Amino acid sequence: MIDNPPPLISQQELRDRVRELGEEITKDYQGKDTLRVIGALKGCFVFMADLIREIKIPVRVDFMEVSSYGNQAQTSGNVKIIKDLTHDIAGEHVLFTEDIVDTGLTLNFVMEILSQRNPASLEICALLTKPRKMALRFPVKYRGFEIEDYFVVGYGLDYKGYYRNLPYIGKISSPEQLPLFDEKARFS
Repeated sequence: MIDNPPPLISQQELRDRVRELGEEITKDYQGKDTLRVIGALKGCFVFMADLIREIKIPVRVDFMEVSSYGNQAQTSGNVKIIKDLTHDIAGEHVLFTEDIVDTGLTLNFVMEILSQRNPASLEICALLTKPRKMALRFPVKYRGFEIEDYFVVGYGLDYKGYYRNLPYIGKISSPEQLPLFDEKARFS
């Protein structure tokens, strides 16, 4: 049995902050023609599902999947679109939802692409940000939590596909926890 990492942000803290974000977004977009919430797969799906339930105006949902991590714990810097949007966003108010903004390099790439598609407005909502490392050229209008430069998992965030199902944000406190999920380590 593998021990789960210790909580950095509890399940209750997540619930409370997501509710607050939903209230703020509802207020800001009240009376707008349309709000399309776009999620960055795969990490955002838990946060985004909870967030849209807290937004009390009609929303439309879409997803993009971009990758710069592969199976690594750190970004490679090479960004590729794996799944693009299924709907045109021209003229729509768009809220791009991220699980975590680490360096922001991947998000810079995505925001540049989305801004070229002529939305009425384009904002970012991120559950977690790491301001110390951030090189993001776009403002994060809605921010859940600022964290130090920890490697975190849970609430949709993963390591090699594992830990997404934790109901809290867990801090990986030791590199010895991560090799348990490496194929070589598991089958050696």
